[in-house]
Amino acid sequence: MSAPRLTLPRTNIRVLLLEGVHERAVELFHEAGYTNVRHEPGALTGAELHDALAGVHLVGLRSRTMIDDPALAAAARLIAAGCFCIGTNQVALDEAALRGVPVFNAPHSNTRSVAELVIGLAVMLFRDVFRKSNAAHAGDWQKSAEGAHELRGRTLGIVGYGHIGSQVSVLAESLGMRVVFHDIRPVLALGNARPRPSLRSVLVSSDLVTLHVPDTPLTRGLIGAPELAAMKPGAYLVNASRGSVVDGEALAAALRSGHVGGAAVDVFAREPKQPDEEFVNPLRGIPNAILTPHVGGSTQEAQEAIAVDVASKLIAYSETGATTAAVNFPQLNLEAHGDCHRVLHIHRNEPGVLAQINEVLSAHDANILGQHLQTQGSVGYVVTDVDEIDAAEALPTLRAIEGTLRARVLY
Repeated sequence: MSAPRLTLPRTNIRVLLLEGVHERAVELFHEAGYTNVRHEPGALTGAELHDALAGVHLVGLRSRTMIDDPALAAAARLIAAGCFCIGTNQVALDEAALRGVPVFNAPHSNTRSVAELVIGLAVMLFRDVFRKSNAAHAGDWQKSAEGAHELRGRTLGIVGYGHIGSQVSVLAESLGMRVVFHDIRPVLALGNARPRPSLRSVLVSSDLVTLHVPDTPLTRGLIGAPELAAMKPGAYLVNASRGSVVDGEALAAALRSGHVGGAAVDVFAREPKQPDEEFVNPLRGIPNAILTPHVGGSTQEAQEAIAVDVASKLIAYSETGATTAAVNFPQLNLEAHGDCHRVLHIHRNEPGVLAQINEVLSAHDANILGQHLQTQGSVGYVVTDVDEIDAAEALPTLRAIEGTLRARVLY
């Protein structure tokens, strides 16, 4: 089946990819016929970002570009945004939805990379590799078994047993570790991992605790001074989830006192927005703290997988209107529309809009072959397949319906 014809030719659809999104994303757009692709190696801010967004239909970014309400206002033609990462905090999601802009991300594409880093950090903590490496760089030869241990036979406590936590569980077991975990939802344990009824029950029984929870009101400050005090003396902590989950000052104090034997942290409450911005954190200078610059998912394999995931979602939305896995938008799982025409109508979730859409379609002699409606919060999304319609005539009337946020026709 040939690709559908869009209201706007693919060669005229402008795509902006920022922050060095993997080249595979560019290739996918080109393969799909989108040749007007601008690929920037870094983030854009302020007026420079607003200028770049003018006239853009699809935008892709990672974590440093802020798509706030002023940026969305500057992107009057934007139909969708893709976060080529897990988090979406860098986008004003509610404002985007009210402008008819679904936002997509890649929540699972880098799970293996993060899991592998966690295991690597665990080895470094148990073997005191970081301090010995620094000593060797300084000319001090600290060849000793003191304070160095195998992972085998130790207990790993996982807080958050989702896609990453469960992969860490499998890898840890393959190294001979005992695994316990706590999750707020009932989840299936893999291998010999055992669930625990509470966070505290994990903390008190684990030789190493690793955190794999999202940034939510429930998880912010999840690990503070009381939780660190509940850990086994000398136990280790790894945080590769979100910086807001751990109280940095409390962790610094626990490391200096020796109650926490060591920590490896990849995410921080405050992270530099630009490469030349100084990294400021209370854990700096503490010898038993390993600090990595948010690189858990920063492997070529993960970045390529993310590029395929998010670019495919953006292309699918442009081609079919499918919003499956959008984080801020009513979700419709739509296939290609074949020989019919597809009308996409995004509107405020108010009574009577569907009836008005159908009145407009009827007035333009469009026979409805299929129709899908989904709402989420204050936004409604209607997709209607019709046998024939003149977009030039119908679109102005569809857009004039009160509460309309955006309308498109796919041929």
